[in-house]
Amino acid sequence: MARYVFITGGVVSSLGKGLASAALGALLQARGFSVRLRKLDPYLNVDPGTMSPFEHGEVFVTDDGAETDLDLGHYERFTGVSARKTDSVSSGRIYSNVLEKERRGDYLGKTIQVIPHVTNEIKDFLRVGDAEVDFMLCEIGGTVGDIEGLPFFEAIRQFAQDRPRGQCIFVHLTLLPYVTASGELKTKPTQHSVKELRSIGIAPDVLLLRSEHPIPEKEREKISLFCNVRKEAVIAAPDLKTIYEAPLAYHREGFDQAVLDAFGISPAPRPNLARWTDVMERLTQAEGEVRVAIVGKYTQLEDAYKSIAEALTHGGMANRTRVKAEWFDAEIFEREDPGPYLEPFHAILVPGGFGERGTEGKIRAAQYAREKKIPYLGICLGMQMAVIESARNLAHVTDAGSEEFDHDSGAKRFTPVVYHLKEWVQGNHIVARKLGDDKGGTMRLGAYTATLTAGSRVANIYGATEIEERHRHRYEVDIAYRDRLEACGLSFSGMSPDGRLPEIVEIADHPWFIGVQFHPELKSKPFAPHPLFADFVRAAVEVSRLV
Repeated sequence: MARYVFITGGVVSSLGKGLASAALGALLQARGFSVRLRKLDPYLNVDPGTMSPFEHGEVFVTDDGAETDLDLGHYERFTGVSARKTDSVSSGRIYSNVLEKERRGDYLGKTIQVIPHVTNEIKDFLRVGDAEVDFMLCEIGGTVGDIEGLPFFEAIRQFAQDRPRGQCIFVHLTLLPYVTASGELKTKPTQHSVKELRSIGIAPDVLLLRSEHPIPEKEREKISLFCNVRKEAVIAAPDLKTIYEAPLAYHREGFDQAVLDAFGISPAPRPNLARWTDVMERLTQAEGEVRVAIVGKYTQLEDAYKSIAEALTHGGMANRTRVKAEWFDAEIFEREDPGPYLEPFHAILVPGGFGERGTEGKIRAAQYAREKKIPYLGICLGMQMAVIESARNLAHVTDAGSEEFDHDSGAKRFTPVVYHLKEWVQGNHIVARKLGDDKGGTMRLGAYTATLTAGSRVANIYGATEIEERHRHRYEVDIAYRDRLEACGLSFSGMSPDGRLPEIVEIADHPWFIGVQFHPELKSKPFAPHPLFADFVRAAVEVSRLV
């Protein structure tokens, strides 16, 4: 039976509950325990799949096809444990399940209420996989006091009551604001947040205190006294230069020890932190720097491409090189020549996206990289734009485009080199989709196998001719154009096992030009950089040495 750690937040949002959860998972692993991490989000969307990146940041996709909160990316990057559909749930999903059961008559005509029906549904979610791991870490989205979060707080309170004593603890993350005028850290917001938590029946066992300044001993003692938490369990969570310092920083502050003490695990196994020492050594002792231009659609919000930014950092670590990424709104290149903007860079990356906005700018970025022999990595839409660019400028399909853009505009302006995927094979069955289907959860989602051409650049990078990567898209490159494009030098070096769907394209007569239909960034980790990102940065390093 797993022990449960519930991580909640107070005072303000965006304090780093996801990072704290991920770091704790890594520290428990370092002590020899197995872990699983989960996210419970109070918003009413069924999942983040249809939410704008400007609203919610990136959508993280699991192997089994769940569209989830970006915090699950942190969980995977820090622990290496692949997330599953059962590791993410929202209020929307919970209420949807309850209403489906009510329609089926599962409740035998009873009046459906938040307590017990909604809270029971949340508790059922928490129990999934209970016997698989030593620790289950469950992060509750939002902050204590949010009205939409109340069913989740009530559910975890009940859940802790239902379990044997000592099987559940509560970690609460709050802010200690610094008032410059008086030169003081103020503890009152934390006291009020804990009071709010205790008013709904939850007493925190461990407090994490975010602060820009060191926390004096007297403040720790004050918080311990007024919040009824042992002083050893009042843990500082200082600002860090890099998120990958978090496991070592939290260990120095005694976070993992405080959690084990709260469970009464004594003596605690000694941690082996060699993995994280090596990660920090590679980050802080870089031997050079490369500049990578990222030409995207959602560049105004950093979290929209969170996994790509982290995967580039991992690629730099693999090469002991610091990657300096700069973001460009693709729409700029629809109005202006990309050359003056992109010339100072050693590599260009074009990420995914949806809709027509900015796509002509992405095409021009791909053309610049191809013609100027600059390393290029196109991901999902970035691959499709590279194929359209080659079709227009090499294969003379001058009106090449995507069915996605004609569908959005209602006109037929393009020859569809990229088309809407109406059916595909998933496992041992065929999945069918129509343009008019609901948007949520109807894409090609999750892990699919690809077969690589022996001797191709990507086969050499992976060291294999069969790989499995995660997808999230509705449109595919049309295999009907393969011969024309390959005759012009764009090789289809990765295909679906049935040979119908292009997965990877590359240009052999180029220092490094690869487009992939999947999202390799989702599987990259600081201690195991994704091979495509590692080799992409290596190619950028070679260019930097020639400049």
